Amino acid sequence: MTHRRESRPVFVGDVQIGGGAPVAVQSMCSTNTGDVKATVEQLHRLKDAGCDVVRIAVPDKEAAEALPEIVRQKPLPIIADIHFDYRWALAAIRAGFDALRLNPGNIRDADKVKLVAKEAKEHGMPIRIGVNAGSLPPIRALGEGELPPSLPERMVDAAQWEVKHLNDAGFNDIKISMKAFDVPTMVEAYRRIAPLVPYPLHLGVTEAGTPRAGSVRSAIGIGILLAEGIGDTIRVSLAADPVEEVPVCWDILNTLNLRKRGATLVACPTCGRIEIDLIPLANKVEEHFTKRGKILTVAVMGCVVNGPGEAKAADLGIAGGKGRGVIFRKGEIVKTVDEPQFMSALIEEGEKIIAEMEAGTYTSVSHNDDNVIPLMEVPAR
Repeated sequence: MTHRRESRPVFVGDVQIGGGAPVAVQSMCSTNTGDVKATVEQLHRLKDAGCDVVRIAVPDKEAAEALPEIVRQKPLPIIADIHFDYRWALAAIRAGFDALRLNPGNIRDADKVKLVAKEAKEHGMPIRIGVNAGSLPPIRALGEGELPPSLPERMVDAAQWEVKHLNDAGFNDIKISMKAFDVPTMVEAYRRIAPLVPYPLHLGVTEAGTPRAGSVRSAIGIGILLAEGIGDTIRVSLAADPVEEVPVCWDILNTLNLRKRGATLVACPTCGRIEIDLIPLANKVEEHFTKRGKILTVAVMGCVVNGPGEAKAADLGIAGGKGRGVIFRKGEIVKTVDEPQFMSALIEEGEKIIAEMEAGTYTSVSHNDDNVIPLMEVPAR
């Protein structure tokens, strides 16, 4: 993993994005924005799941009229998602939203963009230039013999068009996203824009799909860029309850050692060497320690090949075989138990670790290599 790309910081409410801050986790409300109660309830659920900021659609007058009350009740920073009509951007600014998202593909009037920028600057509100491959402006006129630009080139052109008009209005509090469904297109667009601008980048694979395929597609696209040091905030866009997006974001960040939230489970894949009923145990262990909300690694292993080594390397682990299991805590064997006691023994030893964590006396057995971005620990909300 390379060092992170340097960028200017922007603040969405009290959340810093870019400028070396931890990679922020985002999602987007799926409610009718005009339904304040439903929208605020979903905002609370997203916060509890681990979101840092949430985007809210503002498609019409009814939604715009609901914005002041949503702002009054918001539990975390919120971003107004604006397409087509600049008036709803002005409404969000005046309602007290924390940031805007504008689509340069469907708000093409430079004067209106500058008007929004002027008011946003007066209110100290950042703007995300949200480029989508599916809603780009028309291809510019080509000269004789000139080849049409590639899709990533068109995406970069759209972003730079908006940057220019915001800069012309004296506005520089900018984030940029370059989203596409096709992962190679998305990756290429971000790679192209990254050296051209100083602004933080919001990563995502747009319209990624249903939870299984969309999670894989997002993890690959977002993960490639984060591993290259590109990216300051992420969203996994799934055709599902938006709360389902948040754990996938955290799994991506956990896997790359960029941020940690809650327990990380190490568990055997299924194979013919497993000698305990491993899958139900692994699921119960993950559920229990995820709810406890502490940052620790738990290994649930079912055979003698990798079991002892992985269990020893974790904060808490079990290496099971033939109805018996050895419990490891902080790399040391603490007891051997029969299979019916596996879960209770892990909970008992896990609570000892958690007590040390809460007392500030626990040192994790996990480590980071020198070439890995420093781990950002994030407590459960």
